[in-house]
Amino acid sequence: MNLFFYLMIIVFILGYACIALEHPLRINKTATALLLAVFLWVFFVFGYPDLFTHQLLLEHLGEISQILFFLLGAMTIVELIDAHDGFSIITDKIKTTKKVKLLWIISIITFFLSPILDNLTTAIVMVALLRKLISDKHERWFFAGMVIVAANSGGAFSPIGDVTTIMLWIGGYVTTFNIIMKTFVPSALSMVIPLALLSITMKGHIRKPTETITQHKNPTTPLERNLVFFLGVGSLLFVPVFKTLTNLPPYMGILLGLGVLWVITEIMHKSKNDANRPMVTVAGVIRRVDTPSVLFFLGILLAVAALQSAGHLKLLAITLDQHVGNLYIINIIIGVLSSIIDNVPLVAGAIGMYKDSFVSDHYFWEMLAYCAGTGGSILIIGSAAGVAVMGMEKIDFLWYLRKISLWALVGYLSGSLAYWAMSVWVFKA
Repeated sequence: MNLFFYLMIIVFILGYACIALEHPLRINKTATALLLAVFLWVFFVFGYPDLFTHQLLLEHLGEISQILFFLLGAMTIVELIDAHDGFSIITDKIKTTKKVKLLWIISIITFFLSPILDNLTTAIVMVALLRKLISDKHERWFFAGMVIVAANSGGAFSPIGDVTTIMLWIGGYVTTFNIIMKTFVPSALSMVIPLALLSITMKGHIRKPTETITQHKNPTTPLERNLVFFLGVGSLLFVPVFKTLTNLPPYMGILLGLGVLWVITEIMHKSKNDANRPMVTVAGVIRRVDTPSVLFFLGILLAVAALQSAGHLKLLAITLDQHVGNLYIINIIIGVLSSIIDNVPLVAGAIGMYKDSFVSDHYFWEMLAYCAGTGGSILIIGSAAGVAVMGMEKIDFLWYLRKISLWALVGYLSGSLAYWAMSVWVFKA
């Protein structure tokens, strides 16, 4: 370890603090994340000239780009559905204005949609739905916060619900039946416990947005609205099927769906006038996608990749192994750390440490999938779902910390203890 090793830690902490204090400092978090990424890689180049190669940076960029292109494709599809007012098919069915009842409905839908679509896509879809249901920004932020918790909880028990679970599943460390059977209850508890506690204190009704403006601006017919909605949702649902059939990464599946929708909407709206056509075609809708949030994601993941390349995360894994020892507690700590540092390199480090130590479906791998998946809910930038929602709704880091983090932590620890107890007494690990 040299001076640059410690400089990288200091700069990461300072950058993280600037992101957390975005609103008081009046500096956009995306700018901070991009500068953080560049500075960390500069320090890595000077501190570890023997380790740095352009190929190394390209490998990291390739892995990150898969997530970014997936995010871009999914957000564009959701925006296209929204432009056609397609989400009214669902929102029109939700009549309640009671906050507690609506929170349970939204969270349960999110929880069961996430294992199928994955937590990132589900969070994007559900935030688009919330915009149709709730007009007040801060009320919508609260529901969006619980969408993050529910999406990460639902994604954790599915082999295709979260990036880290996908890593463990593809690597053969967990199998489909076992990961669902052994982590479903802890994952459900990590959502239900916060919901139950919130239900005690939450009162009142939400204010629904007025629909007159949307109806006036929307140039589509009911048939077009329904077609785009079902094609859009179908293309999202088809992504895991496409991956299974072709063994190609998920972003290729999302690009396939986007391409098909692009062609169909171009043909569908070719007769519309020049004023209305850009509002309902991909070429026009894609301009509404929140590019700064995608660049923020790029900066954060590149910054963490620099720490991974310099050995910070490997050292962290070794330190946990030497000074903690208990595998259950190690997993709980990894989950908490995944809310600060991206869970993908943390899980990759854990796999590197223990891949020759435990067989497939060992309780360590199953609890790792749960903890890395749900622990990211503790902070809003701790998961892909959180980052996407933060970008879409412009949620303040400190607001989430005050209003959601404690509930997410209680749920996370409840699920962790439930898995520990089930592993010892039910499954006899």
